[in-house]
Amino acid sequence: MTEQKRAVILVSGGLDSTTVLAMARAAGYACYTLSFDYGQRFPAELRAAERVSAALGDVEHKVVKLNLDSIGGSALTDASIAVPEEATSGIPVTYVPARNTVFLAIALGWAEVLGANDIFIGVNAVDYSGYPDCRPEYIAAFTAMANLATRAGVEGQALTIHTPLMAMGKGDIIRKGVELGVDYALTVSCYQATDEGLACGKCDSCRLRRQGFLDAGMADPTRYR
Repeated sequence: MTEQKRAVILVSGGLDSTTVLAMARAAGYACYTLSFDYGQRFPAELRAAERVSAALGDVEHKVVKLNLDSIGGSALTDASIAVPEEATSGIPVTYVPARNTVFLAIALGWAEVLGANDIFIGVNAVDYSGYPDCRPEYIAAFTAMANLATRAGVEGQALTIHTPLMAMGKGDIIRKGVELGVDYALTVSCYQATDEGLACGKCDSCRLRRQGFLDAGMADPTRYR
């Protein structure tokens, strides 16, 4: 019997990364899920990440602890910066400096340890908050760096970073997830969810999520305050 190809899946506990996990599993990968306790102010997403990883049949779920709150600079890590509840222009204050670069670097290291040539991440350049590290140009640049900077890359085991949601709208993402059996009631997307996972319904992430369910023509299972 041929052994399944291994993949590292970045899982935040939100809608997008959960859908990506379901897509990787459906593609036949043995899924090793990776989350980060990075000093975020609202850690309900970590419990959601554990729930969805178990529900979707991961091989192993790892939580890596970081202290991005020590440098601050984001409403998600610095309590002195309010999470905006109105639409804003430009890159919002919920952007966490270098977050995806740090996350992908650690995912790259774990992939090497596992002998995995595939990393999945739920970045999106259609219905998203304007973060610079969610663009296809960024993923292409990181992939080039990863294959230069690793033993696996130098020895010809090319690494691929999969971004299956990059060009999908939220409604399409939700429809795909439901098709693959995702229970979105397990997920938490809110930038300021309570410890119990109740969403504010006002932040950018909540607005995008709610519109996604409207576009998909499906009931929103989100629990709001």
